[in-house]
Amino acid sequence: MNSVDPVELLSNAPHDPRDPDPWVAMFLDSSLPMNPRAKASLLVDQRSRSRQFLLPLIRIFSRLSVILLQVLKTVVPNRFTSSKLLHRLLSWGMRTWVSPEANYLILRHFHVGSELLGFIARNTPELNVPVNPLLPTNMEHVKDEIFLKHDLNLYNFVIRLNRALRDQERTLAPPARLDFSGISDAFPLEPMPHRWTNFLDLQSAIELFTPLYQLFLTDRDFWRASNSLQLDETIAIYVATLLQAPGLVALVNNRHPLVPLATMEAGFRLVLHGLSAENLHGFLVECKHGRMPQLARVVSAGLQVTKPSGSQAA
Repeated sequence: MNSVDPVELLSNAPHDPRDPDPWVAMFLDSSLPMNPRAKASLLVDQRSRSRQFLLPLIRIFSRLSVILLQVLKTVVPNRFTSSKLLHRLLSWGMRTWVSPEANYLILRHFHVGSELLGFIARNTPELNVPVNPLLPTNMEHVKDEIFLKHDLNLYNFVIRLNRALRDQERTLAPPARLDFSGISDAFPLEPMPHRWTNFLDLQSAIELFTPLYQLFLTDRDFWRASNSLQLDETIAIYVATLLQAPGLVALVNNRHPLVPLATMEAGFRLVLHGLSAENLHGFLVECKHGRMPQLARVVSAGLQVTKPSGSQAA
């Protein structure tokens, strides 16, 4: 079964001035930098019937399950934990039930996150902070505990970066030459499954996966995964500091990492986490091509920009 290209679907949608399509309006709006296919996939996913009719019911079931599992975990802590089994279930669930647009956004997110951390590391070479890129191309790669590794990467990066700054008695500062060589225009993702069963939207899938997360991860792993979402603000501050563009932080919706939010809100916040990462990455892509006014301000301040010789293929 062939999937309709979400970009073409929204780009070629008819326009009735008496009944304008809000999803088309949001797709055509260019006020926020974002990859066109990622943006179209998100909007097509958001307007799906699954999100409209199933999500409200799934959210109730999910949050009740989280409460019950939290009580269970206090009685039998770590009894049923298995990260490997969890990721096998997630891989099967994505391949069998999740929509092509949602799967595309999920797999793309690991590439985006890896490139954001890589950009910071590449522009602070004196700190020698290691990174562990996660570059899945299909659902089989999910089985390699990729969600857990994603969370570990974030915390390990923040710890190593700031320990290096402390040990060298430095503060994060813009480099003499900005390096955008690790920022890609597109990622080499394989076609997503598109059977009749692949109908579940992104938010509904996340809400259903959240109780599985809590059941099969240790309480410490689940808490860390939930609150890693608020590191969006931290990563955005790092990038904004390197670019001397403080307005970047306004693109972030998950904030205040010092004050963790309830884990029951993790489903919605995870979608915001993905959107914030996409906007931040989209900004860097625009800067790489010299299309953002903030970049002109960086250059006028005396910094030089290193552009890659070419971009990766889609």
